[in-house]
Amino acid sequence: MNIIDELEWRGAINQQTDAAGLRKLTEDEQIGLYCGVDPTGDSLHIGHLIPFIVLKRFQLAGHKPVILIGGATGSIGDPSGKSEERVLQSMDQVVENANALTSQMKKLFLSDSSADIRLVNNYDWTKDLTLLDFLRDFGKNFNINTMLAKDIVASRLDTGISFTEFTYQILQSMDFLHLFQNEGVNLQIGGQDQWGNITAGLDLIRKKEGAEAKAFGLTIPLMLKADGTKFGKTAGGAVWLDPKKTTPYEFYQFWVNQDDRDVIKYLKYFTFLSKEEIDALTEKVETEPHKREAQKVLASEMTRFVHSEQALADALKITEALFTGEVKELTADEIAEGFKNMPTFESDLKEQELVTWLVDLGIEPSRRQSREDIQNGAISINGDKVTDLEFVITAENSFEGRFILVRRGKKKYFLVKLVA
Repeated sequence: MNIIDELEWRGAINQQTDAAGLRKLTEDEQIGLYCGVDPTGDSLHIGHLIPFIVLKRFQLAGHKPVILIGGATGSIGDPSGKSEERVLQSMDQVVENANALTSQMKKLFLSDSSADIRLVNNYDWTKDLTLLDFLRDFGKNFNINTMLAKDIVASRLDTGISFTEFTYQILQSMDFLHLFQNEGVNLQIGGQDQWGNITAGLDLIRKKEGAEAKAFGLTIPLMLKADGTKFGKTAGGAVWLDPKKTTPYEFYQFWVNQDDRDVIKYLKYFTFLSKEEIDALTEKVETEPHKREAQKVLASEMTRFVHSEQALADALKITEALFTGEVKELTADEIAEGFKNMPTFESDLKEQELVTWLVDLGIEPSRRQSREDIQNGAISINGDKVTDLEFVITAENSFEGRFILVRRGKKKYFLVKLVA
């Protein structure tokens, strides 16, 4: 299957500047292509991942991707999709974020030592550019009327846009030109909000290199859930690729909890499973939706890709422990990961009767209710049911001296952190 055919089947193409020309070029030769990301934070989230999954597909199909970290453009601010001016970051913060994103990209795309992919930073070819050179060599090629007509600028004319953000499309166009001239890049890909920036870059290339220059643009559809809301957000905010911001267990749970109406779309878009494998899972969704096999495969594939095989194994271990209540074999770190969003209390526990301890923490509303729940077998400590009203709890009942896990009833968990 040609890479363009595969992208169409997977629902990964929104717009192309020259569909026939790009298809022919990908059939005739290995092409260079790029996608960029600005270091506005110190981690990517799964929304950022959307165009880079397409970049990965080109890589697997034998083409030559370039990942651009926007050390220069990130210091300016992309107006795309923003209703108001961005707050400028310090250059030190931009550099720190750029280094963090570079490390994430290397993990995703360079885990295979034979991978044919390059990472570049646009700060490298802009840092020595003078204002006069910028205006004479690049600004002269941009028509103000054309720039004003671009959606990224037109949408901001009522609320206002600074000259700084107005020139963002020139900077991104310079990137495409530089990579076309120096890295053999023919194609820029990005989210659908990048269409104006991409076409500006194509215009600049043709003005500099001639109308026959083989340069193309492709955008990715906006990813929406079946209920019409934007993909990639949870009640707790963005789903990050940094395991310190979103743990592998939380990452796994995000994917495994996807709606039946969305899961096949996400399998096509985010995973590298074959058409036959996804067709088989489509049938499972239709005939055995209660087993949630498609969601489990999606969650496993994505956790393995973004984190590691070991991170997936750990996430599955925590998931199984939570489902069965068999938590005794978990480590303290796994408890911290799997139960971080459970109701949490702190205790300087030395030695105390369980009945009183539960009330003092606020897990039980009264001593009477506490005694009743213990007698009825509704209270478990670290996975062990406690029915003895005289049970005394100590720090020895903890996971590595750090946590005690209380379960009331079948599913209500409470995490108690021990403090000195």
